[in-house]
Amino acid sequence: MLHSQTHLRSRPISAGQLRAFEAVARHLNFRAASEELALTQSAVSRQIQGLEDDVGVSLFHRHTRAVELTSAGGVLLRAVSPSLDRIDGAVRQIRQSAGRKSVALTTFASFASMWLIPRLEVFQRDNPDIDIRIDASDVAVDLDISDIDLALRYAPASHVPPHAIRLFGEQITAVISPWLLKSGPRLKKPDELANFTLIEAGDAHHTHLEWLTWRRWFDEHATPKLEAKRWLYFNYAYQMVQAALTGQGVVLARLPLIAESLASGDLVEPFPNMRMDSPMAYWLVIGQRNMARPEVAAFCEWLRAQAKLTREAIGDVPDPDTLDSLD
Repeated sequence: MLHSQTHLRSRPISAGQLRAFEAVARHLNFRAASEELALTQSAVSRQIQGLEDDVGVSLFHRHTRAVELTSAGGVLLRAVSPSLDRIDGAVRQIRQSAGRKSVALTTFASFASMWLIPRLEVFQRDNPDIDIRIDASDVAVDLDISDIDLALRYAPASHVPPHAIRLFGEQITAVISPWLLKSGPRLKKPDELANFTLIEAGDAHHTHLEWLTWRRWFDEHATPKLEAKRWLYFNYAYQMVQAALTGQGVVLARLPLIAESLASGDLVEPFPNMRMDSPMAYWLVIGQRNMARPEVAAFCEWLRAQAKLTREAIGDVPDPDTLDSLD
């Protein structure tokens, strides 16, 4: 038995197990890791269990609603993260040297899921020789020192570099599924929201996203004391909108991210004249050393064309200071 265990713990570790471990360790959440890796949560759990069996110790403390790294997990993560980065960088270099063109971009997960990915098939169809890599993260990447070509960022104008290109701004609006609007309680006036579940970001009241809250919407529309039937909280915008699409409540959504759902009738605005202005906008930032590459230029041109369609769909009127950055 001792020889068997020694042999087991000396064999090479699976790369798939290491990728699953790195994703779970970064998110400290099995579900988020499974979504990123496009695997089921149980598959990720099996990968982690297999890795723990191979190394012989637990890598995570598993709590009811959260996980945290053990000391051994921390040691392994410090080795795995840079190793995977180097491997991925080497693969990209090999692909490029083999004649393949590629564009790497970073953006936050909800924007990738709700705006970019649904449109990406058009670019891929028209540019079959260009590979696209999307790194979804809320952490800003330094394009001058990373292997990322461009960033799609969500910020006020004061928080982006001078060469950033404004894609579109946004408004916040209450939306609901037509099924819930038809079958649920009456919803003709703002104070009737008290009869519904209201959906909101769980950390909005404690971060820079406070202006996205229902409390601000109530204050702006003279219903400051309204109390919802119940609350439903999520971490990400796409989760909040998905809950609304399935009739679980009413959500304050970012108009650029749901314009197509409104156009298709999958979501409706009960109060279309009560949209709330947002201080944020969506920006394209291009790494200076990558601007001259034809594939990067082609992708940025496509992005700007798609952004123009979104501006037209939402009736975006940009700030005067940003007019020079538009088409």
